[in-house]
Formats: sequence, structure tokens, C-alpha cells
Amino acid sequence: MWILGLTGSIGMGKSATAAMFRSFGVPVHDADATVHALYRGRAVPLVEEAFPGVSLNGEINRPALASHVLHDAEAMQRLEEIVHPLVAEEEALFLKAARESGARCVVLDIPLLFEGGGDRRIDAAVVVSAPPEVQHGRVMDRPGMTEAKFQSILARQMPDAEKRKRAHFVIDTSRGFEAARHQVAGLLRTLAGPGRR
Repeated sequence: MWILGLTGSIGMGKSATAAMFRSFGVPVHDADATVHALYRGRAVPLVEEAFPGVSLNGEINRPALASHVLHDAEAMQRLEEIVHPLVAEEEALFLKAARESGARCVVLDIPLLFEGGGDRRIDAAVVVSAPPEVQHGRVMDRPGMTEAKFQSILARQMPDAEKRKRAHFVIDTSRGFEAARHQVAGLLRTLAGPGRR
């Protein structure tokens, strides 16, 4: 079974590309969605204990949590020590279920794939990319986005050029999503040859 790591900087079209893999029947594990679910479930008492006052009506209030951790590296590390093992457990369950179902290929959608060392757990890295001006236009169209906010997000992400260097496959979304879908189909055809089980 091929384990692909899907990543891409903000505004590159990673979520749309993950949906393309799903549309081809490839199971996708979304790390961000898993964190959101944990913040409504079993992470709540653990995070509340570490950061009193951040839960509301049985779920984590993300803005309240952000105010504790965004500008405090030590607090962010404490949060990651709580959340990362839970995400890893969910990912392991996903991979087990995929193997049992006979999946030939799965995707781990991990925004900070390289930054967090997630590339050590995969067979091939798929980087979603577009030129800087396309990325900038897409991101600045988002509600509430400012140039300062955009630059702050970029500062936490590995530069796109570096991600492309580390990629086994690059999906270029700058020519539209139909063209990107053809690239995804081509990638899956490449992996459909003799591969691991």
C-alpha cells in the first residue's frame, strides 16, 4: 500500500487536491480535520487541564486557545505534546482500516508535512504548488485576511521552492483545477504499476 503525504503552503489548493484524490476513491486522512474533531472530543479535558478556561460547552474554544499559544513557543510545545500523540493514534487507525480494506494507496493530508517530520512516515511526498502571485491573490481573497497575517503564516511554513525540491510529485494548480485533476490521475496511474501491498 502506497502512503502518500500531501502538503502545500497556504493558498496552493491542497484541500481541493485532497478532494480530487477522494473522488478517485483514494482514502484521505486529514490531520487538520482530526484536530478539529479532537477539540470537540477526547482532547478537550486534556487541553483544558493544561490551559484552564479554553473550553466552552464541551469543546475547545479555538480563539481562546490561540491567545495562550500563538506567541508562546513553550505553550505551543505543551499543546503539541497533548495533541500530536492523539492525531498519531487516529492516523494509525486510519492506516489499519485502509490496509484491511485492500487499499492500494492512501493519502495523509498534513499541512506541515516536512516541518513536523511527517515525511519520515510516508512513501512519497506530493506537494501542491502554484506561482507566488497566484498564491498571493488566492489568499488575499479570503475574508479577514491581511498582508501581515499572510506573511506571518508564510513565516511558519517551509518555502514553496524547498517543498518542491523535496517532493516526489508536484501538482501545479495554477492552470486550473481540471488540469490539476489530470495530474492527480496521472500520478495514480504511475503508482498503479507494481507497488507495495
